[in-house]
Amino acid sequence: MKRLISTLGLSAPLLMPVLALAQNPAVPMPDKGDTTWMMLSTLLVVLMIVPGVALFYGGLVRAKNMLSVLTQVMAIFCLIALLWAAYGYSLAFGDGGALNWAIGDLSKAFLAGITPDSTAATFTDGVVIPEFTFVAFQLTFAAITVALIVGGLAERVKFSALLVFSALWFTFSYLPVAHMVWATGGHLFAAGDLDFAGGTVVHINAGVAALVGAIVLGRRVGYGRDAMPPHNLPMTMVGVSLLWVGWFGFNAGSNLEATGGAALAFLNTILATAAAGLAWMFAEWMLRGKPSMLGLASGVVSGLVAITPAAGLVGPMGGIVLGAVTGVVCLWGVSGLKKALGYDDSLDVFGIHGIGGIIGAIGTGVFVSPALGGVGVDGYSMASQVVTQVTGVGITLLWSGSVSLVLFKLIDMTMGLRVSEEQEREGLDTASHGERAYST
Repeated sequence: MKRLISTLGLSAPLLMPVLALAQNPAVPMPDKGDTTWMMLSTLLVVLMIVPGVALFYGGLVRAKNMLSVLTQVMAIFCLIALLWAAYGYSLAFGDGGALNWAIGDLSKAFLAGITPDSTAATFTDGVVIPEFTFVAFQLTFAAITVALIVGGLAERVKFSALLVFSALWFTFSYLPVAHMVWATGGHLFAAGDLDFAGGTVVHINAGVAALVGAIVLGRRVGYGRDAMPPHNLPMTMVGVSLLWVGWFGFNAGSNLEATGGAALAFLNTILATAAAGLAWMFAEWMLRGKPSMLGLASGVVSGLVAITPAAGLVGPMGGIVLGAVTGVVCLWGVSGLKKALGYDDSLDVFGIHGIGGIIGAIGTGVFVSPALGGVGVDGYSMASQVVTQVTGVGITLLWSGSVSLVLFKLIDMTMGLRVSEEQEREGLDTASHGERAYST
């Protein structure tokens, strides 16, 4: 062996991984293609957040609040990234012992014990990816979930209060829901709940938090009396486009491997989204006489939300039906339901992400059926699977709603949630950040 090393001109430490694999060929090694795909998917989800969500939301608010939204989204991404490394990953995917049904443990806090050689399992026996890649990929899911909540609170929330809420909500709502749905031993995972890429974990979770926050904060000054149109719809269109591109990493990346399952999720992310966009557009055209770009863009987002839990589980035709239904129902959610209940969810987070996530989660239980083109699951029964999906939706609604209400109330009582009326009228760009998006 020493002669072989000398001949190759390599040092023994460089050959140790090769020698170890030769001695134990059963140890699975990450495939370079899968690893590359997961790193690319992670980059795509980062694109969804900054600049995707930031520009989508930024274009929808009034000009005086443009920079405040951009700052909120980017700051939240930075904050959650660090919290994820400190304790989030460990609590979301660790083995929590007696509490494993709801939360993990701190055995991997500060990424302890994870090295470049550590691996994470995929959905195929014997196939793994580098654990650092999995850590980074899941980090982006946590960050976008918290960032989505900004849309319900926009134009009136205090920046310091938002950061405190984000850290606490991430800890007490996102992490337990993610663990219950995605971690081995989690309550909903064990029950057979299907959530391919985050219908409950991301969209319902964030949508309910945004709704609760909007109600606790109260309506914006002048809401229902003064016109509050989006200040830059082309920017919103760019943001939605970046969301759609990034969503391929979100959905197809959740397959964790570059296989046919990822290809199915990839195609569904096109078709279901297109169906939802057109369904919203045509429904709005019929109801209001004109099809709007904002309506089309909103429909696209609703389709992306709906297909998220189903992306790798339903067939393309099932995805189209799911998207079309969601586009119409979410149009009602941001108009009829919102008007009837009178809440001011500034950028319709609940109407699109909350309602779209609910439809997608329950619809997954229907369209996963092999008879409808889905991939099927062991022991599948449509009735029992739908019950499981509804249970998952209910638990997420209750958990996120309760945690959000307690946190918003506590923060409001201690440091205040809302800026003053004078600051709100001035605009948060200057009142909170001392700068303007536009010079004139």
